[in-house]
Amino acid sequence: MVILGAGPAGLLLGNLLHRNGIDCAVLERADRMHVQTRARAGFLAAETVRTLDRHGLAEGLHRRGRRHGSCEFRTDDGRFRLDYGSLGRGEQHTVYPQQDLVTDLLTQYLDAGGRIHFETEALAVLDASGPRPSVTVRGADGRPGRWRAGYVAGCDGRHGATRRSLPPGAVRHHRDHGVSWLGLLVEAPPSLDAVGYAVHDRGFAGHMARTPEITRYYLQCERGTPADAWSEEQIWDELDLRMRAGDYGPLNRGRILQRAVVDLESDVVEPLRHGSLLLAGDAAGLISPSAAKGANLAVLEAELLARALIDDLAHGDGDALSRYSARALARIWRAQEFSQWMIRLLHSSPGSDGESLFRDSLRRSRIESLRTSRTHQDWFAENYVGL
Repeated sequence: MVILGAGPAGLLLGNLLHRNGIDCAVLERADRMHVQTRARAGFLAAETVRTLDRHGLAEGLHRRGRRHGSCEFRTDDGRFRLDYGSLGRGEQHTVYPQQDLVTDLLTQYLDAGGRIHFETEALAVLDASGPRPSVTVRGADGRPGRWRAGYVAGCDGRHGATRRSLPPGAVRHHRDHGVSWLGLLVEAPPSLDAVGYAVHDRGFAGHMARTPEITRYYLQCERGTPADAWSEEQIWDELDLRMRAGDYGPLNRGRILQRAVVDLESDVVEPLRHGSLLLAGDAAGLISPSAAKGANLAVLEAELLARALIDDLAHGDGDALSRYSARALARIWRAQEFSQWMIRLLHSSPGSDGESLFRDSLRRSRIESLRTSRTHQDWFAENYVGL
């Protein structure tokens, strides 16, 4: 078994297969330091934590993670808070940076004797429809190589070899939401004890805690804006304006550690099985960061895929892998639907034409319903934390 990609999906899959006696190797394009330090998501859903608990992989997040169950909305009509941890199913997030989760999974995998090859770039998956697919690679020294296996699990993202090697029968559903965010990782304590969502005429702004010393911010920007287009002072002034710091208290300022522009897109491949090639994580479906579902979907899909592979390889269940595709896609589409709902909730419609004004009035109505309706709040909480 060859696994492409050492993110949450690939490493969880490697851990589960290895401990069930299935020979596997993980191939990762980047070096180990990059894998363990690349900042991504930080909000783990309750089911994600339960999944890691089931397999004895949650020690780090229980020791260093923090429970979180509130979000605050700020608009022209005021602000309100939802303690979503006491709504819906009564579930909370655990704030735990993805790079810490990846480090935990990698350490567990290597300590158990798992095999991983860093700085090994997968170029293509060949003969995926046959019983012995192969992966062509380029090593750190630039030399070509080839790996053969019974199955290849593509956990290498939307731009990896898996996506490039999909057969003609694969269907790719893609949607560009027409919204871009400037993502910022800031060396400053959180300014709110809640996730902050600010809807402003100048664009959306978001506040998400990562650790007691690090905060994630988002600023909606025009499509094509370079990440370095704004100075740090301009960024903080814009955050103050959109977060309405003058009304609700100043933001804790600090040095900007990382910045990157993210175009909000949705991208799903169907099916997730193509002969001996199987997809999970961002290779299976990319989701916008509007609802913090990416890492959680990756963990869910990896566990489903591991179960299917174990049933197939250890128990001779030839239909298990086809069931994996259907089960995972059902959850992917549910998450995509909620992500789309969040995008419509958080972003004003530009322009003054009738269609824009209509969409903006609908958005205001959604926010007002979320503020006043317990039924709506319970629905939000269940979907916000759940999968």
